[in-house]
Order: sequence, then C-alpha cells, then structure tokens
Amino acid sequence: MQKDIEITLLPHEVEQTEMINQKLAEALKLPVSRIKGYEILKRSIDARSRKVIFRLQVKVFVDEEAIPGVYTINYPNVKEAKPVIIIGAGPAGLFAALQCIENGLKPIIIERGKDVKQRRRDLAAINKQGLVNTESNYCYGEGGAGTYSDGKLYTRSNKRGDINKVLQVFVNHGAEPDIAIDARPHIGTNKLPHIITSIKDTILNAGGEVMFDSRMTDILIEFGKVKGIEINFEEKLFADHIILATGHSARDVYELLNSKNILIEAKPFALGVRIEHPQEIIDSAQYHCDIRSEFLPPAYYSLVEQVGARGVFSFCMCPGGIIAPCSTGENEIVVNGWSPSKRNNPYANSGTVVQVTLNDVQGYDPLRMLNFQSEIEKAAFEAGGGNLVAPAQRMVDFVNNRLSLDLPKNSYLPGTKSSMLDNILPEFVSESLRAALPLFGKKIRGYYTNEAILVGVESRTSSPVRIPRDKETYQHPQVKGLYPCAEGAGYAGGIVSAAIDGINCANAILNAS
Repeated sequence: MQKDIEITLLPHEVEQTEMINQKLAEALKLPVSRIKGYEILKRSIDARSRKVIFRLQVKVFVDEEAIPGVYTINYPNVKEAKPVIIIGAGPAGLFAALQCIENGLKPIIIERGKDVKQRRRDLAAINKQGLVNTESNYCYGEGGAGTYSDGKLYTRSNKRGDINKVLQVFVNHGAEPDIAIDARPHIGTNKLPHIITSIKDTILNAGGEVMFDSRMTDILIEFGKVKGIEINFEEKLFADHIILATGHSARDVYELLNSKNILIEAKPFALGVRIEHPQEIIDSAQYHCDIRSEFLPPAYYSLVEQVGARGVFSFCMCPGGIIAPCSTGENEIVVNGWSPSKRNNPYANSGTVVQVTLNDVQGYDPLRMLNFQSEIEKAAFEAGGGNLVAPAQRMVDFVNNRLSLDLPKNSYLPGTKSSMLDNILPEFVSESLRAALPLFGKKIRGYYTNEAILVGVESRTSSPVRIPRDKETYQHPQVKGLYPCAEGAGYAGGIVSAAIDGINCANAILNAS
C-alpha cells in the first residue's frame, strides 16, 4: 500500500531516516515496523513563525518494499536523420537538441562562444583584468548564460511543459537528486559546467553536432522560407528548420533580423541595480535568530513593491553568492549574480529593478528599448572609469541622495567606485528605487542599511526585443521554418522555462515535418 502525506520536521531532523519513519508512522497511526520505505516528493522551508520547520510531502510504502523510480530517456542515433539547426547552446538550445533526438531529428548546434574549458580563461580575464572577449564571456559559450548564472531552477512555467522532465534530465547528467524535490531547486555555478558538458556529450553520442566559435552572420531565406545560415561570414549550412535560441544579449541577431526586414518588436524590460548585504543580516531576519543554524541553508528573500504605477522587485536572488561582471561588449557595465552549490560566500545579492515600459522610450524603432538599455550600460562604464569597475553607492546614501565616502567590502571582483547612481539611472528608475528600499526594510528587518551596497547596472533582466511567433506552430509569422525561442525571443525567463521552450520548439518542428 502507498500513501501520500505531509509531515513537518525541525531542521536537524530532516536527514534522520529514523525520525522520518517515526513521523510517518504517527501520521498514519501505524506501528513503525509497517513503514517499509518512503520517497520524498517535495521539500520546503517554512519560516513564517519563529520556529523554522521543513515541510515534506512524502510517498509512504506500507507493508511493501519501496522501489525507487528511475527516469530514463531513449536517445536514438540520428546521425543520418533530417537536420535541424539550433542557434545557441544555452538551456533552450541544449534541451531543444535533446528533444530533437528523441523525435528522430538531427540537431546541429551553432554556438558563437567557446566550450566550457576554453571559456574559463575568458572569464578569468573579465574578473581579473576587466577584459571582455565579445564572443566568449558570461553570456556566450557552452551552456550560455545559464552555465554561470547560479543554476536556480525555480519556475512558475508548469503550464508550458513538463518541469519534472527538465529536472530529471539535469539529474541524469550529474545534478544532485535533491533538485527534483526542493521547492527552490538550485544546482550551483561550480557544478553546472560539468553537467552542461555531459548534456553536450549525450547530444554528440546520439549523432548530433555542436559547433563552437561559430557565429551566425546571416539567415538564408528564399520565398519566405528558411534555407539555412551563414557562419562567420564564410561557411553556409543548410536546413529547413532553424531554432533561434540566442539568449537576451545577442544584439547582433536583432540587428540582423531588422536589417532583413524580418519583423521584431520593442519589448518592456526591467532596469536597476544589484544589491548586496552581508548574508548574516538576511539570515537573522528570515530565520528570526542571531546565528543561522548549521542545519539551515543561507536565507532567501523575494520582495516586490508598487510605487505609483511601477513595480519594483527583487530578481535572481543569490544567497551566499557573488556579483559578477556580465558585459558582452566593450565599454559597458552589466552586473548579475550567482552562487556556488554550497552557497557559502559571506554575501547575499539580488537584482533590484524597476519596470521600464514602452511609453518610457518614445519612437517606433523596434530596437529603441535595446538602444536605451545600451546607453545606460555605457554610462555605467564611464562612471566606473574603465576595466569593468562598477559604479556603486551605499543603500541609505542612495536614498538620501548622498555620495558614499567609502564603500563596504563586497564580492564584485573587478572593483567598485563610489558614484552617484542618479547620474546613470533614468530619473524614474532612481525615484522608484528610492521609494521602495525603505519599504523593503519594513518587510525584512535590517534590509534598509548602509551596510548594503548598490552596484550598477542590472539591465539584462530580460530581452528588450520580442521576435514574434505563431502560438500554434511556434514559427515566425513571416518566415516559415524559423522558430524564435526562449529568452532571446521574449518567451522565457530562466533556465527551466528556457529549457521547456526549447522542448516545445523541437516538438513543433516534429509536428510540421
């Protein structure tokens, strides 16, 4: 007999099998001897009261042995199958490729950046020397931005596709099984490169192809239908179906589409800063304690406030993380955040951003929001003085419109420079942040403090351009065989949602074939 029930445990009890068995027996009013095993389905932390507890949804095996489920996918050899070109080796591109293989199609991934091993050298140059390789950085290369963006797998995209399938694919390629049960699953930037490489190997072993240092420089179209692409202004590659999974930072792709009169649209996005606190401040507030228990992970937060007609919200919160330089071009500052798997750095950071609407940037140019975004990033670079040094300000100083005399220690490796962020951010962004931050301090004790640093700018929250597509066929309305996909096209907002969109595009190709 099997039953699904919920139990609660104190933090130190979560890893104790005997305690879990006892709790299950008590809940079912059965002797412990009848509990033959259990499977944890979901696990979450409840810190709403002063006593922090874990909530576990558990499948209990009563009077029968527990047989663990094994999730496997058959990947046939598709070396000689019909080709599908996939532009971009991020989560969307990789999962699109895996789904193509399942569907009997041959994926050919075209990636402008380098593989994981070679990419590390370019990241070191960014962090230590402030040098950006415009083709290999935190956004471009094997795994895309997902490889070095923390590995948070939390999503609300359950209506778009099978979240469990995405999580199980990660587990099958080396992720910890816990990601399939945790309410806020997280892999960790230190572990993602190995997992991404393992997924690539699965693609190659099944007869797919992956081409690095290969930038798409043209899309070949005849009579309103794709015929293939041009790579690095030289090589041509032909296929009837192209999945465009280039991520939200490939500005040259938007410019290419615009130059070819392929319809694209300006899209709202969000703009702000990355805010970093000592992790102990967040732990103390969220767990109602002076010192976090060793049995609890570094605390997380999610904040949102309506300031007039604008939303101000936290984004991509990284407990025990670092702030990273994520510029993809020269003379621009873009910051993001990530955490290692143990989340054991002394700081907590989060993007804190303000909605930017189409009405904020006048005109009809479909690239106007992108150009607006670019101007802010260049202003941040100038304020930092070069070498990816980022402009920054203490939180209370920012709210009081006061230059910080000094800055707190922080995790941003290229360095920070005390600056008036008002001189970089649009007035409506600054004023919205200025109103929201004290209100956030009322929600999280200790949040509103001059120990916190605001680092500019957090500008790549989502794509400032949408590439339209048909809701049923997933194809561009003007170009048959072109499948705009995931974040870069404006249809996803994270690793899991991007992976699901990649899967959906691959299935759309199967239906069209």
